[in-house]
Amino acid sequence: MPYNEPTLLERAIFLIPMLLSLTVHEWAHARSAYALGDDTASLMGRMSLNPLVHIDIVGTIILPLIGVPFGWAKPVPVNPMRFDRRHSMRWGMMITAAAGPLANVALAFASAALFSLLAHLVPAALSPRSGVALLLTMLVSVNIALAIFNLIPVPPLDGSRLADYFMPQSLRPYWDSLYRSGPIGLVLLFVGLQFFGGALSVVIGGALRLVYAMVGL
Repeated sequence: MPYNEPTLLERAIFLIPMLLSLTVHEWAHARSAYALGDDTASLMGRMSLNPLVHIDIVGTIILPLIGVPFGWAKPVPVNPMRFDRRHSMRWGMMITAAAGPLANVALAFASAALFSLLAHLVPAALSPRSGVALLLTMLVSVNIALAIFNLIPVPPLDGSRLADYFMPQSLRPYWDSLYRSGPIGLVLLFVGLQFFGGALSVVIGGALRLVYAMVGL
């Protein structure tokens, strides 16, 4: 089947689920940090489900519009020094990092469950040309892709915070060296995806099938 380049309208429509998904992701980071005692994001107005406070012009708007199938929002600031004393900094950073992908998984399941409900109760609402069907399927796909991608243990992705917590002491010098490299690891990841992106697509596809199966689709 020939590949059809997405139209500008289709790319603009893609902005809606992308923006919603990134907003929920960043809100979850802020809300979990607040629950642990860090009100930095709250004081900056970032503990909000208002998409406007999370938009990054390049990652949230420009890349989706030019056809790049991923994006990012402005990172929520987290200050581990403000966590409650009963929470260690490493534990708190792991919790706040995990909150983003978990929120995306929850939104994916909610969207798939709504799709399943409509399919059984109002099937006409999910015709092939239905905007509702397009939005819900995009929400499921975008959220699962965001969750899986962010769990890759490469700084500064959320997965690196989880890996940091579980990293054995024997490997910590190498891990700390990678962590100090900052965005270099992310650049190498994008280069690697040019060769191994198919494997990531297989994982995302399997996760999507599992989500739909769990809601009866």
